[in-house]
Amino acid sequence: MASISKVSILDYFNIVFEGENGKIESNCKACGTRIQAKRSVTSNFVTHLKRKHQAMYDEFVKKKDMKREAYSSSSSSIHPYSSASLHSLANGGGHRCNHSITAGGGGVGVVGGIGGGREGAGEGVTKFHRHDPRQVLISEAIAKMLVQDLQPASLVDLRGFRELLQLLEPRYTPEPPRYLHTQLLPAYAYQAQLATRQALASALSLSLSVSLWRGLLGTTAGANTGYLGVTCHFLSSDWQMRSALLACLPLVGGLSANRVLAEFEEVCVAHGVSGRAFRVVADPFPAETHPSCRLPGFCIHGNPGDDAEEEEEESGDEGGEREGEVEQEDWWEGGLGAGRIDCFCCSLGQCVRDGLLSSSPLLSSTLAKASSFYNYVTSAVPHDKLVGLLGGGVEGGVGGRRAGERDWAVQLKVLRGLLDSAEFLEDVSDRADLVLSGQEVALLRELTDTLEPFTEAWDMVHTHRQVRQGDRHVSISLALPCVLGLRKHLSECVSPQLPCLLLGLSQAVERRLAPILEDPLYVTATTLDPQFKLTWSSDPDWHRQVLLDEVTKHTQTQGPSMELTPQAQSPDAALSPASSPLPSSTSLSRPCKLFSFIKQRPTAQAKSVEQELAGYLREEPTEEEPLHYWRRKTIDFPQLSQVAKRAFTVPAGTSTVETIFNLARHWLQPGRGRALPKNLETLIYLKTNYRLLWT
Repeated sequence: MASISKVSILDYFNIVFEGENGKIESNCKACGTRIQAKRSVTSNFVTHLKRKHQAMYDEFVKKKDMKREAYSSSSSSIHPYSSASLHSLANGGGHRCNHSITAGGGGVGVVGGIGGGREGAGEGVTKFHRHDPRQVLISEAIAKMLVQDLQPASLVDLRGFRELLQLLEPRYTPEPPRYLHTQLLPAYAYQAQLATRQALASALSLSLSVSLWRGLLGTTAGANTGYLGVTCHFLSSDWQMRSALLACLPLVGGLSANRVLAEFEEVCVAHGVSGRAFRVVADPFPAETHPSCRLPGFCIHGNPGDDAEEEEEESGDEGGEREGEVEQEDWWEGGLGAGRIDCFCCSLGQCVRDGLLSSSPLLSSTLAKASSFYNYVTSAVPHDKLVGLLGGGVEGGVGGRRAGERDWAVQLKVLRGLLDSAEFLEDVSDRADLVLSGQEVALLRELTDTLEPFTEAWDMVHTHRQVRQGDRHVSISLALPCVLGLRKHLSECVSPQLPCLLLGLSQAVERRLAPILEDPLYVTATTLDPQFKLTWSSDPDWHRQVLLDEVTKHTQTQGPSMELTPQAQSPDAALSPASSPLPSSTSLSRPCKLFSFIKQRPTAQAKSVEQELAGYLREEPTEEEPLHYWRRKTIDFPQLSQVAKRAFTVPAGTSTVETIFNLARHWLQPGRGRALPKNLETLIYLKTNYRLLWT
């Protein structure tokens, strides 16, 4: 056999210390990072190369593959039909690493792990070692798939999945489900927790959002079953907005305000953010957490029976439990403190829901006919003819259809696309009984025109459409202009066929959203947004004074939001809000004796808050992203930037975890043919924090 050079991950590291039991310490040749591990367990080295030096990692994997191919060709060229060589391969002789692997307390053989009755599928193939880079990479890819699709770990035991793995990579040994959900996924969750705590220790400012879900586990598990999600929105030391899910906790056996508050405080203490939050975004307790808002009767890509059943479940909880829920609202409001505010995105959806509930039965019957026509067309007409015609209903695929069943904004876009393409769809359809009449089209046009500004506001602040692209933080600076725009639209709108809808929307906006117009927090955030300033104000003098009062309050006093816990003060105390939240204008102090011949610059006189505000408002509004603007203007307007960096951490839209939970509730409801993963909270935690680990 030709000689084959040895390939080792340690070739990319310099060993600086070697102790007992094979323990070594090495420095990366590329960046000098110190890594500790054992000679027999090199996964730390592999992980470092993969995450920090992709080119070196690819080179290493390529060398390993070339080595295996050389071994395979060499062994087959020597007596290819020899019974001795076949016996050696079948029994793991020579260079093979075919052995039982212990994981999660149980062992699984390489051959037996492929599945019973198919032992011969892996015959003659060299199996990866447990810590082989390719073995680790494939296991990580499987874990990422389970997280992305919220799948139970038992999926890897399915026969079809194992056959697919065997076809794609015969050398891979599938990990047992127990190892995945008790060791691998929790290990990833622990890494995400460490990364989050490290980032929060140096955060300039932060706000929290609290999300509750009831009944996710189904009615059989009890009405008071649900989950608690705590999300942190924080400004990093380099003025980048970040969001991270701090915890996703199951609430089984009773959902009380007292218990939720205790769990919330425990999460805050564990992550070092207790007392540091500028605002806490949470809806009134206990929400059935954000009831679905759909166009009445408009059920696309679904079973109308299921739709009616879900509506019945939503309305069924409002009777007997409401009295007990009201008693706990005071606990909830008082426990979260004066910094609690409602989620603007959810309040906007509630306004649309209130308006639709007040609409006439004629609207429901017309929408039901429109959905029947839509469902028939999409099932009978080839997909390529419909692309671009029906809004997000066709292009959205499976995800778009699921969202459409529960999202009024998506449904409205589908309905508008249906109306715009009505003549074409009538030509390609052979169901005259489903074709919409002229009066029905006019009614639906009036509906879409009345709700169009609500859809625009929803798209502007709602973040779930950016889940796949990563976090998109939308601050509350958009809320006040949206309310003013909705008010103006409803006052000018004429709706002869749907007067109840128009009246219901107007009343809901005044009840739920109008208080925002006088809230100092929203006035401050909108004014400090460089694209708005005071261009929206009908009384600039009064709003200017509101802003001055807010800035003075937050710059002269160090409230609880500015305090740091002891563990957060080191080693990044220089970046903490309590010490020096703003970057220094000079990084080096001038030597006193050496440069004594240079005249000292006159000290710039500090500007008052009034002077800063006057200078800020004199500048023309700009489309520059607010955080970019305030990072650039920190030196010019230091007091205003102090407040801006806090106000812009408050989200206007729902957090990513809420969207994932609604998706989980829809996909994993018992009775829908999907098994509920035992570690659902871990999957949701990792899916929400996906970018922390896998970008």
